[in-house]
Amino acid sequence: MARRQKTGMQKTGMRSPFTISRLDRYVFGQLALGLAVTTIGLVALIWLTQSLRFIQLIIQRGLSPFVFVHLTGLLLPSFVAVILPITVFIVTMFVYTRLTTDRELVVMRASGMSDGSIARPALAMAALAMVVCFVLNVWLVPASLHDFSKFEFQIRNKVAAFLLEPGVFTPIPGHITVYIQSRDKHSVLHGILIEDSRQKGEPATILARTGRLVAGPNGPEVLLRDGSREQIDPKTGRLNVLSFQRNLIDLAQSSTETDKSAPKTSEATIWQLFHPNPAQIPPATRLKWHAEAWRRLVTPFAVMSYTLIALLAVLRSPFRRQSGIIALAGAVLGVMALVALGIGVDSLAARQNGLIPLIFVVAAGPAVVGTVLLLRGERYTRAQPA
Repeated sequence: MARRQKTGMQKTGMRSPFTISRLDRYVFGQLALGLAVTTIGLVALIWLTQSLRFIQLIIQRGLSPFVFVHLTGLLLPSFVAVILPITVFIVTMFVYTRLTTDRELVVMRASGMSDGSIARPALAMAALAMVVCFVLNVWLVPASLHDFSKFEFQIRNKVAAFLLEPGVFTPIPGHITVYIQSRDKHSVLHGILIEDSRQKGEPATILARTGRLVAGPNGPEVLLRDGSREQIDPKTGRLNVLSFQRNLIDLAQSSTETDKSAPKTSEATIWQLFHPNPAQIPPATRLKWHAEAWRRLVTPFAVMSYTLIALLAVLRSPFRRQSGIIALAGAVLGVMALVALGIGVDSLAARQNGLIPLIFVVAAGPAVVGTVLLLRGERYTRAQPA
C-alpha cells in the first residue's frame, strides 16, 4: 500500500516539501551567486561614494590608508542591511526571468513541478537573507555605528589638534578654534591664538608668544608661554586680562562628557530603544526610539515580501514578451512604492506610536498576500489534471 502511494505521488509530480532535488540546488546556486555578486557590487559602489567625504580628512591629517579603511569599513554593515532586501528582489527576478526565456520553467512544469516547488529555492534564499537582516539590524549595525562614532571622534578631536597647520584657523570639537602663525623645526608653535567657547556665555581669547603640543590624559594639550587670557565679565561687561608666563590648555573634549551623553538612535541597542533612560531621553525622542526598535525587528520581513512579488510577477505572467515586461515593470513599481511607503510609515510612527502596526502591514503584509496567492495558484494547478 505504501509503495502504491509513493508511486502515485511520483506519477503526479508530488514530492515532500522537505526533499531537496537537483533542480532546487541548481536554481539556488544561481540565486546565491547572483546575490553575492550584486550585493558586493552595490556595497562597493555605496562605500566608494560615501567614503569620499573622509578622504580629505585622512589626507589633511596625514593618516595612513589603514585608518581610512578601518573608519569606512565600519559603515559596511549598515550598507548591507539597507540594500539586501532590494538585491534579493533584483536577483530573484533576474534568475527566474532567465529561466523563463530559456524555456527551463516550461521543462520544470512539464515534469510535474508546481509553482510552489519552483519557488522553493528563492524562498529558501529569502529566509536566509531575513536571518542575516535580523542579525544586522539587532546587533551588528548598532555596534558598528557606535564604534564608527568613537573612532571618528578620536580622529577629529585628538589627532586634529596634533596636526595644526600654520596660517589656518583649525576648529576642534568642543567649541575651540586654534590659530598658529608658524611652527619651527623643533615643533615649537609661534604666534598662538585660541578662541575658547566651552563655557556658555563666557568666551575667552587666549594669546601666547610660543607653545608646544603635549599628550594629556584626555587627549592633546598645549603648553603656552608668555601670553594672556582676555575675557569679558558677563555681569559688568568689563574686559578682564590675565597675563601668564606658563599655562596649560586642554584642547580635547572630555571623554566623560561623551560617555554621559545619550547615544544616537542608530547606535542604540534594542534594549536601550525599548527602555530609554528618562534622564537622557526626552518624551518626544522616546516615541522615535520605540518606533525604531519595532522597525528593526519587522523590516527583515520585507525580504520575503519583495521576493514573493518577484516570483508572482514571473510565475503568474503569461509567456508573452509584452505581458512579461508589463508584469516585471509592475513588480518594480510595486517594490518602489513599498519602499517609499515604508519610509513614510516609519516617519509617522516615530511621531505617533499608535501607527506602529502599519510598519508590520507594510513590511510583512505583502509576504502574507503573496504566500496566499502562490498557494492558491498551486492548488489550482493541481486540480486542473483531474
